Amino acid sequence: MRFILDHRPAVIAGLIALTSSSMASAVLANDAAPAEAFDLSTWKLTLPMDADDNGSVDEIPVSELQSYTHKDYFYLNDQNHLVFVTPNSAFTTPNSSNARTELRQMLRSEDTSIGTKDPENNFALASHPNAEDYAQIGGFLEADLRVEHVALRTDNPERKSAYSVVIGQIHAGKDEALMQQGGGFGHGNEPLKIYYKKRPGDATGSVFWNYERNLEKEDPLRTDISHAVWGGDWSETAAPGEDGIALGESFSYRVEVKGDIMHLTFEAEGHPTRHFEKNLASNVGANGEVDSDDHPNGYAGDSMYFKAGSYNQCNTKPNSGACEGTGNWSTDQANGDYAKVIFSSLKSGNI
Repeated sequence: MRFILDHRPAVIAGLIALTSSSMASAVLANDAAPAEAFDLSTWKLTLPMDADDNGSVDEIPVSELQSYTHKDYFYLNDQNHLVFVTPNSAFTTPNSSNARTELRQMLRSEDTSIGTKDPENNFALASHPNAEDYAQIGGFLEADLRVEHVALRTDNPERKSAYSVVIGQIHAGKDEALMQQGGGFGHGNEPLKIYYKKRPGDATGSVFWNYERNLEKEDPLRTDISHAVWGGDWSETAAPGEDGIALGESFSYRVEVKGDIMHLTFEAEGHPTRHFEKNLASNVGANGEVDSDDHPNGYAGDSMYFKAGSYNQCNTKPNSGACEGTGNWSTDQANGDYAKVIFSSLKSGNI
């Protein structure tokens, strides 16, 4: 039985729909896997732990995810909503200091003869020189969600990403061979990160999105360009007040990549709907102005995929403006050293 979320891999033309209104209100067993309520047939899961003691974060492939749940980090609540929880102090992926409980789009579904980085498992922009090799051109990611908790304690409250969590992304693939070709692609940067940030003393938090200039890691100009949705952007120091989104308050985002253009829509009851547009195959910003410091062709030569969940931006790594956290979940939960995001719906697919 699957409902609430419908997800379109490239080979499916239409959205999966509810078969009856009674299904939407059915309550699943407490130990039900999220895939019993959400279609997770084209997602894998990254967890903030190393249960098999191999020194790396645990990843749950598409096939196993269909029956997988974790009582602390990845589960259904009593509303059949999908809960993602990420402690501050936890295992991380090799290229990040921040832990995550996050889904990664896998357009190949369970066909493991296709590699994770292969074009057939990812999407590209229409301007990509080999666009026809990809599973799809562009696509969409849409979610209804609420942020229930962000980390409460940090040694560096002025750090831009303090008290925040990333709830949706477009990620470009890291490709050493592509980097060596010299075209300026393959760095594994992020053309989109959607954030929620709330400081402990503020009544509400901010929702904003960042675009990362597509430059090599060592380039000092490689930075995020932030855009406020409700409240401020990631460098804002004033309290959002009534313009912001409170913890537990529902809102939605829709990301559409059509051809080369990324369209963003954000909606929340009692707040103005916000629309943004960015050509991902150019260095023209969302404000319509040329950013001469960005790659002139944006992400036109990159492979991309969607991500969604709880990517905690507060970590305990040395020299990172470290947040508090012990690595013991019961202690960290009691101290508020974690991020928690709840999705009531999540949809993605081709356009």
